[in-house]
Amino acid sequence: MFIVLLKYVAPLEQIDYALPDHRAWVEQQYERGLFLASGRQVPRVGGVIITRPMPRGKLDALLATDPWAEQKLVKYEICEFEATRTAPELMKLNEAVLQG
Repeated sequence: MFIVLLKYVAPLEQIDYALPDHRAWVEQQYERGLFLASGRQVPRVGGVIITRPMPRGKLDALLATDPWAEQKLVKYEICEFEATRTAPELMKLNEAVLQG
């Protein structure tokens, strides 16, 4: 699994202008079953995405298609980890997503 930290490298006006396209891209990744959680950092300096397990190359290619990345509005910090334990609620959510 990966935790992806997004850091804004452009003014919030540019981030907000491109936000609808970014949100549509994020929604596509949920529909494909690739993302488990996402949202804004507090304070609003970037975002966070938690992904399902996948090869690192696939993640890199996927992130390159994010409209924010294409417009060079964000930089990514990626932390790979192996989940050895999860909350029961996350497992239920995970099962629900897989069942569609």
